[in-house]
Amino acid sequence: MTTLQELPQVRGVKNIPLQEGFTSGHRTCQGCESALTMRLMIKAAGPRTIVVGSTGCMYVANTTYYSTPWVVPWMHTQLGSSGSAATGTAAGLASMMRKGKMKDEPINVIAFCGDGGGVDMGLAGISAALQHDEYNLLILCYDNESYANTDIQVSGSSPWGANSTFSPPGKVHRIMNRRWKKNTAPMLAAGHPSCRYVATACASYGLDFTNKVRRALTIGGPTFIHVIDPCPKGWDYDPKYSHELGMLAVETGLWVQYEIADGELILSGPSRAIGNGVRHRKPVREYLQRQGRFAHLTEEDLEFFQGRVDDSWEKWWIPGIVPFSPPAGDGA
Repeated sequence: MTTLQELPQVRGVKNIPLQEGFTSGHRTCQGCESALTMRLMIKAAGPRTIVVGSTGCMYVANTTYYSTPWVVPWMHTQLGSSGSAATGTAAGLASMMRKGKMKDEPINVIAFCGDGGGVDMGLAGISAALQHDEYNLLILCYDNESYANTDIQVSGSSPWGANSTFSPPGKVHRIMNRRWKKNTAPMLAAGHPSCRYVATACASYGLDFTNKVRRALTIGGPTFIHVIDPCPKGWDYDPKYSHELGMLAVETGLWVQYEIADGELILSGPSRAIGNGVRHRKPVREYLQRQGRFAHLTEEDLEFFQGRVDDSWEKWWIPGIVPFSPPAGDGA
């Protein structure tokens, strides 16, 4: 295992590094939260970083006529191969350093993927990467809840009822997507006991996200962060509301912010206040009714959606995270 960089936790938003590693020249949509995720990710990691990007929005929008906004070394990999590409890059660096072909120094390896490439097609590769605890790497899934790069098809991360290219509401069937969002981060954390760090985040909470990237890169071994990214195109809203919708996803309890470090689960941000009973969850309709993809939902649908979220906080073994009921007689 190569040595790790020293990346201390950032105290206060004003202390987030000013140096840019993701600059102008990209073609992301106006209001794209995924672009903010990339920008904060590389600010947190610093210049001694190699970024590997799977096919998706953040690949297509960030490569135009042999140019790229990435200031750090960057490589494109195939749609479902973020895990294998991260492992291969980390292994290659370790081999070159061991043979004396390059300076032995800490270099961050980050592979990013969308929900199509990570939650769906690339899940096996990510699972394999998280088992190789001899390599230091971070896999970051930016989740805009659809295959947004190919014109908005549902993915395993798409919410129940969401309108998409292949699941449009109709006269006979108003709700075409009847699947609930895949609970990816807890699945990876529980299934890979040697993985020391798994977290969820949202770029609307920039300081929290920055510090989670730094924890992931300095704890050692393979790590995973799942980030919710509002998408103006796929979610159908005015681009100026991306930041606000990211906050609403957390404040309504739909997206739970937490980190699992060495087996210990810690809620963060508004999710911690909600979990401790200090703060009440906002009604889910405040989030859903701001997006055109849910414009077809009826009052009954909104109540159903709210009920599912309520159940996740009131009946799940670990509220909002582990979707099992406690055993009979257990006061947990």
